[in-house]
Order: sequence, then C-alpha cells, then structure tokens
Amino acid sequence: MADVTLMKTPAETALAQAFESAKTTLPGNAESRAQAFEQFNLRGLPHRRVEEFKYTDLRALLREIAPFAGVPTADETKVALQGSKAFSNVAALQVPFVNGHFVREAVDFHNLPEGIELVPLREALADGHEWLAHLSPVPWASDNPVYQLNTSFMADGVMIRVAGSVETPVHLRFVTAAASAVATATRVLVVVEEGSSFTLIESHESTDGANHQPNDVVEMLVGDRTNVQHVRQNAEGDRTLALSTLALKIGSEAVFNSINVVTGAATSRHQVYAILNGENTNLRVNGATMLKGTQHGDSTLVVEHNALHCESRELFKTVVDDEATGVFQGKIIVPHHAQKTDGRMMSAALLLGENAAMNNKPELEIFADDVQCAHGATCGQLDEDLLFYLMARGLPKKEAESLLVQAFLGEAIEFVENESAREALVGTVESWLKART
Repeated sequence: MADVTLMKTPAETALAQAFESAKTTLPGNAESRAQAFEQFNLRGLPHRRVEEFKYTDLRALLREIAPFAGVPTADETKVALQGSKAFSNVAALQVPFVNGHFVREAVDFHNLPEGIELVPLREALADGHEWLAHLSPVPWASDNPVYQLNTSFMADGVMIRVAGSVETPVHLRFVTAAASAVATATRVLVVVEEGSSFTLIESHESTDGANHQPNDVVEMLVGDRTNVQHVRQNAEGDRTLALSTLALKIGSEAVFNSINVVTGAATSRHQVYAILNGENTNLRVNGATMLKGTQHGDSTLVVEHNALHCESRELFKTVVDDEATGVFQGKIIVPHHAQKTDGRMMSAALLLGENAAMNNKPELEIFADDVQCAHGATCGQLDEDLLFYLMARGLPKKEAESLLVQAFLGEAIEFVENESAREALVGTVESWLKART
C-alpha cells in the first residue's frame, strides 16, 4: 500500500519558508531548532482528526501566517507600554515584552527584588547560558506542535531564578502593538529553588483590528517544598489568534496554584502540561473564561501524577454568550507507581446565548489501584428560579444575570492569595458583564 502524504497548506509552506529564512539569524542552538521544526513539519498544523485538537482545528484557522515581528523601536515600545494594562493595581516587578521582544531597558537589573535573578533569553541563547539545560522539562509539551513552533522560532524572552521567600510578585507583561498583523514566539523559563515562594503574574494584550498570532510559552521547574502562585489573564485583541503553553515540572511537598482568566482573542488555546514529580505535592489549576460574539476559547490540560501521595484539583468555569464556542479538554494520568493519588477535575459552563456552544472532554488514565480520582462536566443555563427571585426584588434581568454569573465565576477566582491580583480579576469579570448589560 502506497504511503499517503498530506498536501501542505499555504500556511505550512509559509512557515517552512519563514524558518528557512530565519534559522541562521535566530540566536542559540541551530540544531535543536531544526529538530523541533522537523518534528512539526512531519505532521504539519494539527487538525480536527488529531484528537487533542478535535475542537480547535488550527489547519483551518491558520489560513495565512503573519510575519514574525522584528525588534520594536524605542518609540514603538514607549507607545505600546503606555496603554492601559492589566494588574495595574498590583505592586510588582514589571518584566515587559513588546511584539515578542523583551524590553531590557524597562528593568532595573541593579535593584531586582532580593531572591530574583533575571537573564534575557536572547543573550542566554547567544552565550550558551547554563540555565538553558532546564528548558523543555515536560515531554508532554515537547511533543505538541504549538510548542514545537515556539521552539523553532523563539527569538526572545527571559530566564528567571527564584531563591528564598520573594514577597514582590513578578509581572510578565506581553504586549503586541504592531500596526499590522505579526507573529511572536516568546519563551520564559522560571526555576524555583528548593524552599522558595513567590507569585508570578502574566498579562497578554494586543491591539484590536489586527490578526496577530502570538505563541507564548512559560516553563517552570519548581523545586521541593516550594509555594508558587500563578495568575494569568488573556485580554488579547478582537482579531488575535492566541496560542499559549504553560509547562510545569514540580518537586515534592510543593504547593502550586494557577489560574487563567480569558476575555480576549478571536481564537485562543491555552495549554497546561504538568508533571507532579515528587511526593506529597498539591496542584491546583483553575480557569475562568468569558466569551461573546463569535469568540472561540480552548483550555487544554494534561496532569501527570508521577509520585506517591499527590493531590490535584482542576476547576474550569466557562461563560458563553452570543454565538461563541468554549472548549475544555482535561486529562489526569496516574501511572502504576503513583499510588495514593487524589485527583479531581471539573468543567462547568453557562450558556447565555441561544447559539452558544460548549465542548467538554474530561479524561482519566489510571494504572494504579489505590487512588481517588474523579472528573465531571456540566453545561446549562442560568437557574430560572434564582433569576426570578432576583427579578422579583426589582433587579432588571441583565443585572440579575450578572450577579449569578459573578457568583458562578467567583468559585474559580476566590483562591487567589494576592489580594490585589484577586481584585483585578474580579474587576475583569465585572467589566465584561457591564459591557454585556
């Protein structure tokens, strides 16, 4: 039987041409880039017949590839960073990126918070920095085509080392502000040393009206007996196709809490790949997604319990209005040696529009026999009795709906420890609901 070779789409051909042109100018190990692109090129852009992309067909969505953004000028950077920003109420170390490039002059390297070391990725790649050995700690992520594209084209980013108890949060601010559509491939590596604690905040924003194509990866190597709080917000522009990956390798007796709040982008896919690699570790991954118009928001999660006595909790809340589409795909993997695992995953969706849609696909792969694991998914409308109760007390329908939606999403947000960050997320929910009313 003859082999069947899929024809390359114009977008895949454009990616191959872009890589051929850029591979000699990008910093770092050319061989590892070539290997990553070869892995991507063998399969091409994932489509609906690829199980993990069943609901987000990138081959159909990526008809054209935007050019990869060059380093912005000083004036372009200044204008981009002057715009409104998420988490403006949070006192934090600002680490900004404009059009996929780290803004070095915005960070005072001589006055970093105690316990924080920061190295620009472009410089590290050029110099062969020893921390580069920590890149790509999660095999599940490395085999993903979105991640492979980031590895192929990553041009800039930062590497951060955390040692000790760091009170000042670190805020990674990603801004895409080019006048016309651009693609970016930014990589951030965070190494959290044993016994450390800190808060990492991410905000992702881009201009409306341009078909930007950011592809951002944040990787974290988390040591034993650590406490890490991670707060992320997607407020991308109205025509952006936003791809992002969070890859976590976590040691023993650690606590890691993460939340991703989504209001932006025409199409977004946020991937989380986590390996619990030490005993007695506690992981929480939450999501709060608000979609309207024709937005498409995909949250994909893989958690592998690779040690004894670990606990994971995943709670994703999605509100879908108008003709928007929400996606949740979650998988908990428990190999035979990970006894005493406690893993629970839940996706709940509210459909506010008659043509709104939600796709849920929770999975368990369990090969151990002494575990407590469960998953669930619900999809429905607002409780008519509660809605009637509020309206009977004088609230207009839209305001009554807003109160119920706030309560629904609040369960996913309330665990955020940093009070200012939590208030910022609550404000995001309120702003989205206010625009709806």
